Amino acid sequence: MFNRRHPSLSKRGVIWGLWVILLYTSPPSCFANVSQAKQLIYKIKEGLPGGTFIGAIGEDLHLDFTVEPPFLFNLPQKKVNGQYVNLNSTTGQLYTSATEIDRETLCPDNSGGRGCVLSLDVFVLPQQHFQLVKVKIFIEDVNDNRPKFPVDEICMYVPENTHINARFAVEHSAGDPDLGPNGVQTYWLVNDFGMFTLDVEQNEGGELTPFLIVTEALDRETQAEYITDIIAEDGGTPPLLGAATFKIVITDVNDNCPKFKESQMNVTLHGNTTKGGHLARLHAFDPDLGANAQISYAYSERVPRDTRSLFHLDRITGVIKLAGKIDTGTATFYKLTILANGPGCIPAVATVSVHIIKVVTGPPAVIPRYIAPENDGELTIKESEQAFSPIAFFTVKNIDINQRVDCHLEGTGPFRLGPYQTLKNEYLLETTEPLDYEKTQEYELIVVATSSQGLVIKTFLKVQVLDENDNAPVFQQALVEVSVEENNPPNTFLTQFQATDQDSEGRGEVIYLLGGDAPGIFVIDRVTGVLTVTTSLDREEKETYRFIVRAVDQGTPRRESLATVVVTVQDRNDNSPRFIDKDFTFFVPENFPEYGEIGVLSVTDADAEENGWVALSILNGSDIFLIDTGRGALRAKNSLDREQQGTYQLWIEAIDGGEPALSCVTMVTVLLLDVNDNPPIVLFPQSNQSYMLVLPNTLPGTSITEVYAVDKDTGMNAVIAYSIIKRKGGEPGSFAIDPETGNITLKRELSNRGLYSLLVKVTDHGQPEPLYSTVMVNFFVNETVSNESYIQSLLTREAGIEVEERPWFKGQMTQGPERYELFPCQPVLIALSVTCLGLFFTVVTLTSYICCKRFKKQRKKGSEVERPLKKKNDSIQGVNRKLRPISNI
Repeated sequence: MFNRRHPSLSKRGVIWGLWVILLYTSPPSCFANVSQAKQLIYKIKEGLPGGTFIGAIGEDLHLDFTVEPPFLFNLPQKKVNGQYVNLNSTTGQLYTSATEIDRETLCPDNSGGRGCVLSLDVFVLPQQHFQLVKVKIFIEDVNDNRPKFPVDEICMYVPENTHINARFAVEHSAGDPDLGPNGVQTYWLVNDFGMFTLDVEQNEGGELTPFLIVTEALDRETQAEYITDIIAEDGGTPPLLGAATFKIVITDVNDNCPKFKESQMNVTLHGNTTKGGHLARLHAFDPDLGANAQISYAYSERVPRDTRSLFHLDRITGVIKLAGKIDTGTATFYKLTILANGPGCIPAVATVSVHIIKVVTGPPAVIPRYIAPENDGELTIKESEQAFSPIAFFTVKNIDINQRVDCHLEGTGPFRLGPYQTLKNEYLLETTEPLDYEKTQEYELIVVATSSQGLVIKTFLKVQVLDENDNAPVFQQALVEVSVEENNPPNTFLTQFQATDQDSEGRGEVIYLLGGDAPGIFVIDRVTGVLTVTTSLDREEKETYRFIVRAVDQGTPRRESLATVVVTVQDRNDNSPRFIDKDFTFFVPENFPEYGEIGVLSVTDADAEENGWVALSILNGSDIFLIDTGRGALRAKNSLDREQQGTYQLWIEAIDGGEPALSCVTMVTVLLLDVNDNPPIVLFPQSNQSYMLVLPNTLPGTSITEVYAVDKDTGMNAVIAYSIIKRKGGEPGSFAIDPETGNITLKRELSNRGLYSLLVKVTDHGQPEPLYSTVMVNFFVNETVSNESYIQSLLTREAGIEVEERPWFKGQMTQGPERYELFPCQPVLIALSVTCLGLFFTVVTLTSYICCKRFKKQRKKGSEVERPLKKKNDSIQGVNRKLRPISNI
């Protein structure tokens, strides 16, 4: 780290520091301006741990920390501050943060060798001491990256005729993100095979390219490819290495000519050999590939034409066959010169010498030559010998050319006697299939040779089969299934295994072992095969054990067979039923449908079959509830009413089907949720016929009475709102009711005495549809109640009025429903008016017709009658004026 606090630097560091100061320090004229931004330069290595000291900005600026107010240091680049460096706001000391600085990540484009700089702006506060300090932190490279090749395997093709010291550029050079000496410095091979070396060249851009140099002559036919590792090494301390597989493939050139494996061959041919007989096969080999390795065979021009006709040469395969009949009287020897031709090559030469053997006459003889071990005509052969193993060779001699001998084999067994290849009078005795000691231990054979003149020659043989350990033990049952009840006593007998081995002596002795998958609780007797379990079993812990039992013989090598044993633990009723939860709570809305499913009780029993079958029953409350034994579904026989009973506690018993039966009990709580099924009940006034005396001088704003109602439901279903939906008597807006308390207040002065009636609607807030009740609130406005029967007659008349409700919306609540005056008697009045009008016109018409002749008299009488009618009308109008305050608001 380079700063003013660390003067003890190496010589190299001092030179580097002076260069940086000259590069980044402002000209001398800038120091004259106090407000000019100051600059500090530090140097650290990449990868330092968090909390490493970088520099002290306050001390390096020579600040006086005794001044007041004290200095504060701020780093406005919060993202950089939190990611790479931490700044002490009071001391100005700069440290590395928890995030390690990786130069290659911070300066990814810094491949040209330029310095990697982390620039920071630091504010010195408060305002009276304000300074802007430019801090530059140079990040030094460390050797923290290995060289890396772009591919894992580099393949290079080199012709086999390449000259020594030829150079081949390795295009896939390694890269290293580190700089300078920490970058790739050299390349070398792990194994050069004594044939190659590597050289490194540097181009003008400073990049290193490895070159493969051939140091010895190459031969693809000797070795077609060389596989090693190419190593890239950087210049760090210690150096880091990068490796890739380096495969050098030697490509073929036509640098080889055909060569015969055998340049001299001797062939013996009997004079009576038939046409087409096989003499010999020449084989030449060219180690080149493809078209460079194609070979054709031909006779030399030195071979006479008649000899070529007698012996046919296949130009592709090199097979020589007899193409004509041999005259043993004229020739006994032929010399064949064969050429092997390759592309662009001098032919290879081979010589085949054919010797002709004349047929000799005389008594035939069978000469045996034994291949298998023999003692006094008795052959021994192991049963492990493969099929078609040769046992003996028989040669028939002294056969005249005109004499024919037939050889055949007598006896039973897997043997055959036949001519050996193309040789005449040569017979090979061999097996036709593997022998089995366990089936047959000894065979007797006779080789019979019969000449064409009737001469019979017999050769007797005895073949003894030697036993080997070729049979593995065989279990009577490959799969053994055993059942045992759980909670068994220790060392319980399970079963006994039996295996047999057909081999003899010690090879047939069998011992019994458990396989590696057998749990340690099982034990088997090595000699008797008795399987026992050493501990008590629990079916609920594990129901089935499956493992291997081995039967091993004592032969060499040992053979074994495997049997699988499946131990099934039978269940006993040793587990009680268990409910999934200790107790159950179900929430059900009241008025739930009959036999609807309230909830399901989950119960388990670790036992199996009947022992695990569980039946559920209700210990209390069975007259109200029932439970589905199979699913555990709890149902109610009737619809439940929360207002009658809100909570039910039931005891449910679970009993299994074991013998004896085991059981457990749980508690079920059924909580009924309220449903808005009860309208409000008005407690006051007690009836629509009751009334209250109100004095005429009652002042507006006076609370006259209240409507009080209750609701059996709960929650919002029981929250009640009051409203006046109709009135009779009084002026509009004379009365108001509090929607929450039901308190009725006088709003206007009562000018008329008499009966006032208000129809009050009491509504709950239930969902989805609120329920309501109505009540008639009656006021008798007077100083006293002097005529009780008159008031009751008025109340009785008001009770017969039908109520027609108009909708009351939320927006109208503030103004009150009282503003909307209803006239339920209007249709009746209209009907009466129309009827009276019709009767009036009828009476007028009849009167005019009857009294037309007495016009004068009736005119006089009409004026006398008009006065009492007028008085009568006046009295009617007076009554109407008295009733008007009662009927109108």
